[in-house]
Amino acid sequence: MDVIYSINGPVVKVRDTTTFSMLEMVYVGKKRLISEVIGVDSDFTTIQVYEGTTGLMPGEPVVGSGAAMSAVLGPGIISGIFDGIERPLKRLEEITGAFIGDGADVSSLDEQKKYDCRITVSVGDTLSPGQIYCTCPETPAIEHRCMLSPLSEGGEVVWTADGGSYTINDTVVKIKTPSGREEELTLCQRWPIRTPRPSAQRLPISRPLITGQRIVDSVLPVAKGGAAAIPGGFGTGKTMTQHQLAKWCDADIIVYIGCGERGNEMTQVLEEFSELTDPRTGRPLTDRTVLIANTSNMPVAAREASIYTGITLAEYYRDMGYHIAIMADSTSRWAEALREISGRLEEMPAEEGFPAYLPSRISEFYERAGYVRTLGGSEGSVTIIGAVSPQGSDFSEPVTQNTKRFVRCFWALDKSLAYARHYPAINWITSYSEYTEDLEDYYSENVAEDFIAVRQEICNILAQENTLMEIVKLMGTDVLPDDQKLLIETARVIRTGFLQQNAYHKDDTYVPLEKQYLMMQAICRFYELSGKALGAGVSINDILGTGWAEKLIKIKYDIPNDRPEMFGEYKEKMESDFAQLVGRCVK
Repeated sequence: MDVIYSINGPVVKVRDTTTFSMLEMVYVGKKRLISEVIGVDSDFTTIQVYEGTTGLMPGEPVVGSGAAMSAVLGPGIISGIFDGIERPLKRLEEITGAFIGDGADVSSLDEQKKYDCRITVSVGDTLSPGQIYCTCPETPAIEHRCMLSPLSEGGEVVWTADGGSYTINDTVVKIKTPSGREEELTLCQRWPIRTPRPSAQRLPISRPLITGQRIVDSVLPVAKGGAAAIPGGFGTGKTMTQHQLAKWCDADIIVYIGCGERGNEMTQVLEEFSELTDPRTGRPLTDRTVLIANTSNMPVAAREASIYTGITLAEYYRDMGYHIAIMADSTSRWAEALREISGRLEEMPAEEGFPAYLPSRISEFYERAGYVRTLGGSEGSVTIIGAVSPQGSDFSEPVTQNTKRFVRCFWALDKSLAYARHYPAINWITSYSEYTEDLEDYYSENVAEDFIAVRQEICNILAQENTLMEIVKLMGTDVLPDDQKLLIETARVIRTGFLQQNAYHKDDTYVPLEKQYLMMQAICRFYELSGKALGAGVSINDILGTGWAEKLIKIKYDIPNDRPEMFGEYKEKMESDFAQLVGRCVK
């Protein structure tokens, strides 16, 4: 029998054994703690324990499972709250109390609950990996589609159950494989969390993830199947921004991973999501949300696994043909877990003590995002939005810099904006999105042909203002000519009227793309009319005296989301006012 030789925090070693294989799930100690093999050599097998090792002693048994660390995939995941290794927290609370005990043996999914199943195949059909053989309503918002695992070789259907209610472990279909073996299919399957689920084809990115947040949708868009990072120091609003995106984005399912964050933040997520009404279904948002909570006081090794558990659940629903958005909060805490475990393994440290393989681990995670054609023939996507928490808001630290290498959308949060109550506190100068060109056709066909041109003008005004502010800081605004004063004033309208949003206002917490475009168009029209007025001899003070700058700032409140026709009335009135202003000046 294999026994523990040494214990160093979550790292356990077994001496002189050839029993275990790399990345095999094993049970350590008398409590049978869930663990994973992370190193094998001729002398020692190194094991990472995903539970607390307090009280563990050398000489206690280590038992292999013969399989990789896997997630159980089936009905019951949606609306669930799991820890980093997919154990249901509510069930753990019933067994061990408010604080999770070690060695709690619980099933990831409810094995007693029955689901109303509809078998979608018949005897004689050929079933291949990824094809759906059974559907059942998982929540009022999500239909669960049971698929043949990619690990199966497929085969001919030889038996099907009658339609009715079944538990996740009941056999509903039997197939005969080409090798002559009979395989029983239940409502669930297992998948190794560190292995990406395969797809038939990766498709070009061409559709935005619409969030209702103007600076995201119009200025710095992220595509469905893309990856975005939200770096920011303490108190800049990373979690708040992710909450808002999770509430309003047009993904079918949200997977929220609380990785090493404070417990009260996860409590806020649970409370808010259960109280918020889903605008698409009219039901609680939890009907299409999965929460993985691995707070800062939980075992550090499970924090490292939580990211992989979350992305595996997302890929599973992607393969059903759903669009998934993952909120990972925060990948810095995950990287800190890697650093701690690496230190206990006595590996050679790289920059700031992080392991040398930090970039490859980060890329492994973000590369699992994508827009794909599934093995079953439908389309699905996984979009990853990861928060990064650089110490002291230092964006040059390794996690932020390596994340930047593997994402194409970077929403840098600014402390000064956050403290000025500018929400979202995304700095439009230091942030960028490389998805704009990929999404140009979508915007042209679904919003307006000149959407990208109008957006570009808005961005140009902000960029020019940033240059001018260096002069203003030194000499003040009085030395500037009127056209530059106009540009600074227009930029102020963009910043406070367009980029800044009020999450507590019914018409400003979520803004449709059409209204976003009309707001940008109105601001650009104001800048154009004001420039012509200056050319006709009107002073900047007279232009500002029309009050249109303030009207454009308040337009987000004054025009409801369902009344876009009001923008036409505003435009006519603005052009009339400027025509009169120029007319008086000419006389």
